[in-house]
Amino acid sequence: MNILACTDGSVYSTSVYDHAAWASRQMGGASIHVIHMLNPHHKEPAKANYSGSMGVGARSALLNELVELEATRARIAQKRGQAILEDASLHLKEAGVEQVVADQWHGKLSDEITSYERNADLVVIGKRGNNADFEKGHLGSNLERVVRSCQHPVLVASRSFKPMKNFVLAFDGGTSAKKAVDYVAREPLLRGMHCCLLYVGSGKAKIEAALAEAEATLTNAGYEACIEQRSGEPDKVIGDIVAQDHINLLVMGAYGHSAIRQMILGSTTTAMIRTVKIPVLLFH
Repeated sequence: MNILACTDGSVYSTSVYDHAAWASRQMGGASIHVIHMLNPHHKEPAKANYSGSMGVGARSALLNELVELEATRARIAQKRGQAILEDASLHLKEAGVEQVVADQWHGKLSDEITSYERNADLVVIGKRGNNADFEKGHLGSNLERVVRSCQHPVLVASRSFKPMKNFVLAFDGGTSAKKAVDYVAREPLLRGMHCCLLYVGSGKAKIEAALAEAEATLTNAGYEACIEQRSGEPDKVIGDIVAQDHINLLVMGAYGHSAIRQMILGSTTTAMIRTVKIPVLLFH
């Protein structure tokens, strides 16, 4: 099994490594592939006209200096990336991960993620990166696009890693929610953790039957599982349960057919991932 860990050297990077190392242990010693993307065009250079009324010779000399400056910046960015990957490899090996591969590539993570996740069983990424506005609590610009692109589960790491003993699985009866249940039951990632199946909305025979089936699937797989049904706004209800019950992990489908639909890949999801302050495992 293989885990793809995405790093940019931000304050979330250590947490990404710790979550990836934890996942590796849970998955029976899965290998970890760490990638760092060099995106030279992420920040637009200041738009200014340096030529003014200077002569051809002076203008040519200035342009040469600007080219040299850009080349120097590129070399620094590459060396910084190499240092980030060396730190990641050391951190993971000290955490007991035996198989670690670290690569640096050019491009935007959100554009290239599909190429790298094909051979991965799990993708790990931080909630925020270097370009996020921490004061305003903005999530990383890559996060939503990465989640949209990935066909494998995505573990969104919180600011720091904490041991995980329980999780809430937000269940709405949709395809992605059922896929999450099947994954949890079939794969070893969350083994040994207590599960709370949460449905937000009014009780209906169809959803209650789906909940009972999901509970049976998890119980047969060896989980201690329970069902919780509550009314209210999904983001508030889930946030309250996470806080009140000291939940360590939130598991959700990336798409749904109920009110929870707006929670994933939308404004409510952005708020949810930001405010729960715990890792989130997402499924398409």
